[in-house]
Amino acid sequence: MVQKKEIVILTGDRPTGSLHLGHYVGSLLNRIQLQEKYKQFIIIADAQALTDNWEHPEKIRKNVLEVALDYLAVGIDPDKSTIFIQSMIPQIAELTVFYLNLVTVSRLKRNPTVKTEIQQRGFGEVVPAGFLVYPVSQAADITVVKGNLVPIGEDQLPMIEQTNEIVRAFNRIYPGDVLVEAEALIPKVPRLPGIDGKAKMSKTLNNAIFLNDSIDILADKVMSMYTDPGHIRVEDPGKVEGNVVFTYFDVFDPDEKEVAWLKEHYRRGGLGDVTLKQRLIEVLNTFLEPIRERRKQLAKDPAYVMKLLSEGTEKTQVVAEQTMQEVRKAMSLDYYNGRERR
Repeated sequence: MVQKKEIVILTGDRPTGSLHLGHYVGSLLNRIQLQEKYKQFIIIADAQALTDNWEHPEKIRKNVLEVALDYLAVGIDPDKSTIFIQSMIPQIAELTVFYLNLVTVSRLKRNPTVKTEIQQRGFGEVVPAGFLVYPVSQAADITVVKGNLVPIGEDQLPMIEQTNEIVRAFNRIYPGDVLVEAEALIPKVPRLPGIDGKAKMSKTLNNAIFLNDSIDILADKVMSMYTDPGHIRVEDPGKVEGNVVFTYFDVFDPDEKEVAWLKEHYRRGGLGDVTLKQRLIEVLNTFLEPIRERRKQLAKDPAYVMKLLSEGTEKTQVVAEQTMQEVRKAMSLDYYNGRERR
């Protein structure tokens, strides 16, 4: 039987904006559950966010706090999960430099995730080197804390494959089997569509409901939700499948019997979209209100939140330095025999 805290998890987010309901369903809820069973590190990947936001570092700095507020507001406990800021762990940068010798440019260009994201960002041939090699930095994120499990979506599997290629190359070349391979943990959760119903929820696509949206903003977004375009009149039969309102009911409405009745009523006709959306507004507000209130209270004391991040970062630095001592020894770079480097 696996003992508590025996397995190490590495997970996290790029601080490019506040988190939304898609994040909650896809990752945050999973982290709240995992922190009860495992040793969990949560990275706020500010250095990675700079690979396509290099001209706006102030935006990244601001969003570090915003993301931390969202983490704490939903129930991630800093006493159970170690939250840290990526750029404040110099060992990650050091390990990234070593790893760059173990991967080729052509291999990085073949990474399906990188290829897709380059297309999405419209870089063309002008791809920043930092963006191209960010899978190597991710490998350092994971291995510097010796992460065993990495919760990801299926579209991120190539990143774990690349990490493990680097780990195997390192352990083959340098003695001691210092590094451990990571295993992808793909949560079995529904992907929450955006309010437009056309894609996953995303800030970039402007189709997201954020955890810190006000009551009025939430109401406006829900009233604009995609339903069934063929459901023109109230008495018309409507389609439940592909109807975003019902997708959200399935995820957030605790009254399963009532949801089942609403589906049946909608299918046979006589139930209007406005009525459905008004109920969904109530359901989502009930869900979000304690998160909003907790976030509001935390936001009054940003110094406290940053103190928690500082403490988590210091804890991570200790673990990271232990890993690096082993790495340097394996690579014959331990010039000072373990003494403090100057």
